[in-house]
Amino acid sequence: MEDDQDQRPESLLPYDEWTQQALRQVVERALSHLAEHGLPGEHHFYLTFRTDHPSTVVPARLKAQYPQEMTIVLQHQFRDAMIADGLFSVVLSFGGVPSTLVVPLAAITGFADPAVQFVLRFQSPLDIANPEEGEEPAEGAVPAEPETSGTDAEPSEAPQVVSLDAFRRRTPPKT
Repeated sequence: MEDDQDQRPESLLPYDEWTQQALRQVVERALSHLAEHGLPGEHHFYLTFRTDHPSTVVPARLKAQYPQEMTIVLQHQFRDAMIADGLFSVVLSFGGVPSTLVVPLAAITGFADPAVQFVLRFQSPLDIANPEEGEEPAEGAVPAEPETSGTDAEPSEAPQVVSLDAFRRRTPPKT
């Protein structure tokens, strides 16, 4: 039996691109809501983005620590979140030092709201332009996250998988 994908005709319309654009609008609306109203209830965002995107602005020490991709957590300790002209900016503390990050929506490769188990993954234009031969990204892999409330995260040589189990709401035991 042949693979169904082999039988599907080549599309002359860029459906994959349109789908990515539509899903990025979901992220844009979520970030706009965060900037205007803050985060309701237990909602919090994991935002993964390319630090090597030409329009991304991160402090040099963070860029050195995360030369390609970085994940930030937007929950309690952030300020001055804004979104305009396809750019999201926010101030986070890394090692007690406030740092402004500017992230183009096009540089976002992942968005998650663990409170409601909502996850979106995007293919970066940089990945499409410069594919590495023979290298497949690990399904569900998340790069090491920077600390947003204390000390700098230790650089890692390989991406780390982060378990969200520690952040899930648990019902207290009955006594």
